Amino acid sequence: MTETSVQALALRAREASAVLALATRESKDRALGAMADALVERVAEVLAANAEDVDAARAGGTPDHVLDRLRLDEGRVAGMADGLRDVARLPDPVGEVVRGSTLANGLELRQVRVPFGVVGIIYEARPNVTADAAGICLKSGNAVLLRGSSSARRSNAAIVGVLRDAAQGAGLPADVVQLVPAESRGTATELMRARGLVDVLVPRGGAGLIRSVVEESIVPVIETGVGNCHVYVDAAADLDMALRIVLNAKTHRPSVCNAAESLLVHADVADAFLPRVVAALREAGVTVHGDATFATHDGVEEATEEDHATEYLGLHLSAAVVPDLEAALAHIRRYGSGHSEAIVTDSQAAARRFTAAVDAAAVLVNASTRFTDGGEFGFGAEIGISTQKLHARGPMGLPEMTSTKYVVTGDGHVR
Repeated sequence: MTETSVQALALRAREASAVLALATRESKDRALGAMADALVERVAEVLAANAEDVDAARAGGTPDHVLDRLRLDEGRVAGMADGLRDVARLPDPVGEVVRGSTLANGLELRQVRVPFGVVGIIYEARPNVTADAAGICLKSGNAVLLRGSSSARRSNAAIVGVLRDAAQGAGLPADVVQLVPAESRGTATELMRARGLVDVLVPRGGAGLIRSVVEESIVPVIETGVGNCHVYVDAAADLDMALRIVLNAKTHRPSVCNAAESLLVHADVADAFLPRVVAALREAGVTVHGDATFATHDGVEEATEEDHATEYLGLHLSAAVVPDLEAALAHIRRYGSGHSEAIVTDSQAAARRFTAAVDAAAVLVNASTRFTDGGEFGFGAEIGISTQKLHARGPMGLPEMTSTKYVVTGDGHVR
């Protein structure tokens, strides 16, 4: 695909966005419902395309954790449809008054939410992102250009075809959702250069993809981040609770960014907790890469500096014993990625110190890192988890996919 044709997609998206920006909540929700129904009705078509992608990826030696992200089944497609319905039930952010006042001179001032216009999303492997992103963007009044990975190109094409047909059948322009072909890296590059046609780009994937988009794009970027997430088991932790949280955070779905990658244990509870957690993790198929104290237990591999800094996205976990809470915080500052950090403790003082000192998009007390998710937070489907500090941080739902403008109303006022 040439630069001209990528620009042509963006121009069509901009035309569609002008229509969508004025659409009523009723019309947007009707389209989202139609999209959800169409995914369920045409699930065989989507799964057939996905099976081809999975077979090709497996034949190419793709790692299991990436295959898991790529693979769809009826349950996952139904989940995509449910996500669209969840978004339809949420309040429409467009037109929401963020703040308003009457100035001393009588002028009425309102700051209101408005769509960005055209949103580009560059993402890897996970075809469920295609439906999630389309739904969030449509509800927030944005046309979307979706540039997935080549490994999911058949799946994404099938899903986008379903969504476009449904949107058009519900009375909206089909071009509110468009797929940017992924046959070459050049299409992603041209999307990153479409300043003036694309209002914002969101990268969603591994560290390499995110870094590439942030460094190369001349379109404004909302940066999502990798998840080197920690669970810290404090001296005052309920160890039964801690074991449940560690296992859930690591093994519930290890290939996603909110899965735990590192375990820190206070020295005061190490003797009691380490044999239990190492045995439970081993039984769950997790390889522990531990410090000298962890490494005294069967099956634990000695951790390297790289292990502590790694987002494994699989059944591996780095681990260390720390002398106190401050040492745990120092470890997280050194190796954490600013995504999600959890503490297990019955001490309110420890919880307060941890939540105040940790620099992350989400800090969890006595809860699994797996809860850092737009759906779990009640936002509906999400665009991604932002680890930056400008505009959006944490799970990006509907409000995060809008900007604002000021509406100033007078009665013949002049300055």
